Amino acid sequence: MGARGAPSRRRQAGRRPRYLPTGSFPFLLLLLLLCIQLGGGQKKKENLLTEKVEQLMEWSSRRSIFRMNGDKFRKFIKTPPRNYSMIVMFTALQPQRQCSVCRQANEEYQILANSWRYSSAFCNKLFFSMVDYDEGTDVFQQLNMNSAPTFMHFPPKGRPKRADTFDLQRIGFAAEQLAKWIADRTDVHIRVFRPPNYSGTIALALLVSLVGGLLYLRRNNLEFIYNKTGWAMVSLCIVFAMTSGQMWNHIRGPPYAHKNPHNGQVSYIHGSSQAQFVAESHIILVLNAAITMGMVLLNEAATSKGDVGKRRIICLVGLGLVVFFFSFLLSIFRSKYHGYPYSDLDFE
Repeated sequence: MGARGAPSRRRQAGRRPRYLPTGSFPFLLLLLLLCIQLGGGQKKKENLLTEKVEQLMEWSSRRSIFRMNGDKFRKFIKTPPRNYSMIVMFTALQPQRQCSVCRQANEEYQILANSWRYSSAFCNKLFFSMVDYDEGTDVFQQLNMNSAPTFMHFPPKGRPKRADTFDLQRIGFAAEQLAKWIADRTDVHIRVFRPPNYSGTIALALLVSLVGGLLYLRRNNLEFIYNKTGWAMVSLCIVFAMTSGQMWNHIRGPPYAHKNPHNGQVSYIHGSSQAQFVAESHIILVLNAAITMGMVLLNEAATSKGDVGKRRIICLVGLGLVVFFFSFLLSIFRSKYHGYPYSDLDFE
């Protein structure tokens, strides 16, 4: 028994152990497949991003601002991946829309985009585009946008925040203001280069020529230079221009008026105390001039030594001008600055 059992034990000792399959093999296989799939998906995203950037660079080489419809907007702005910032002007430039503000804003936007396109810092991190209402109505509806023009910044990641919409009503649409806003949102600084404008130089030359010609013609009689009334009128014109906000208009470049795209109503007075329209400054200028005229008539009625009846009429006319136009001015002031107790003279 012992002799027969020994070889059997030797055969068992010489056999190799058998390892049964465990659950680690399917797990490793699944992990390998997952890594391959993620790598392929990442490469696909990189290829898609490269194609998008190349396409945008090609469009930018042709023109600094490229137009977008609904499909292009969704592909290049709404759909990831995206590693670039996009500035979009939503506008309505078709003649039937009669949006003069859109055309003015488009000129400033073109100046800004050209400044970026031909600068030494130009790169593929910032692009300028435009969506016209008649070419991308679905985009306006998707963004719940009911006014034009509107400037928006779409960042490389995430959704646009409130500050990514340019406050056109308060700041205006001058190219310099847009460049400052873009620098705040993207850290891309654009130096604005405006095309040469010789209208101011020509106007100044004509004015100097006119004054010089007038002085030459009246060289034998220059008493008009000492005319107090003439200098007073010149001074009043300068005062009216400055107090009505003409310098603010020159710096900020606001629109002349605002037309509601829904009902077509035109607003000439801005509802905010932080902004104004060009037409509003013209209205204020006329009101100030009328009030000043009334004060001049009141002074004339009090200091002149003419007929009493005539002086009374002048006094009533001057008082009427002051009361009516000053009340009108206060009503505009009240509509812009709420909370001031000036309702006694307001015309509702």
